[in-house]
Amino acid sequence: MKLIDSFGRQINYLRLSVTDRCNLRCFYCMPESGVGACSHDDILSYEKLHLIAEAAVGLGIEKIRITGGEPLVREGIVPFLARLSGIPGLNHLAISTNGLLLPKMARDLYFSGVQRLNISLDSLQDDRFATITRGGKLKMVLEGLDAAEKAGFPAPKINIVAMRGINDDEIFDFVELTRQRGNSIRFIEYMPTLKQPGWQRQWISGQEILDRISTRYPLEEADKGAYAGPSKDFRIPGAKGTIGIITAVSGHFCAQCNRIRITSTGKAKGCLFSDQEIDLNPWLERGDRAMISHLLEESVLKKPKQHGMSLEGYEHHNFAMSQIGG
Repeated sequence: MKLIDSFGRQINYLRLSVTDRCNLRCFYCMPESGVGACSHDDILSYEKLHLIAEAAVGLGIEKIRITGGEPLVREGIVPFLARLSGIPGLNHLAISTNGLLLPKMARDLYFSGVQRLNISLDSLQDDRFATITRGGKLKMVLEGLDAAEKAGFPAPKINIVAMRGINDDEIFDFVELTRQRGNSIRFIEYMPTLKQPGWQRQWISGQEILDRISTRYPLEEADKGAYAGPSKDFRIPGAKGTIGIITAVSGHFCAQCNRIRITSTGKAKGCLFSDQEIDLNPWLERGDRAMISHLLEESVLKKPKQHGMSLEGYEHHNFAMSQIGG
């Protein structure tokens, strides 16, 4: 079965948020004071999350990525992932994490059935990493990368939010990871979810990043794979890892969008930057899988042609990424 939206795009990828809580306070993701955490009763139980996942896979979703907040801070996450990985028809299960808890959890995650890890890492310098994350310890993330590979995972993908004057002088350091460690890295254009004044000064285009890299390294296009996201991928000849560019602001990739999202509070969203959402909670309370399936189909059909964000402005309401599922 294939899940097709009103613009002919096949939707085979679900981002499923399991919590709005996080053990970091990255300045581009949430205010320094954090965001008001939802109450325990507002966050979907694992049973409800599993019901959504089953319904989604039954409609044609083949890949699920678990997000947050920071998904690994939620108690009981490993047994939930093991159950999720057993859903017939689910071909790919991944997690996005900041990596802080991987030294203790990587092995259990691997044996739960998770196939891939994406790690957010915006600096390879201790002090700068602490500044961006408001207190995070780079050493713990680097240990997490090693623990993941020791556990059996392929080299984790590394996501970098590129910010002019903040971390863009580290572009080549990250690129070297594709050759030295075999990590695939993805530079993500800064996205103003919090509507910070003057955000354009921090913004750097994906094309500029690619142009900079090309002054030092030859690049060839790389195969993205069946369940890849919106990045344009390249490889330095001979490198095991790839270099991805995600141009959310400068070059909409909406025509190839293959995903929908579920927030940790049970809202289905067809687009990260759309305020339109569908509340699944009344039917989750009843355990009504047929209605959940119907509403997921409705969410797909209501996906906008593209988001309305650009350097000139945007339409969405202010939100912290942790509240939606990054």
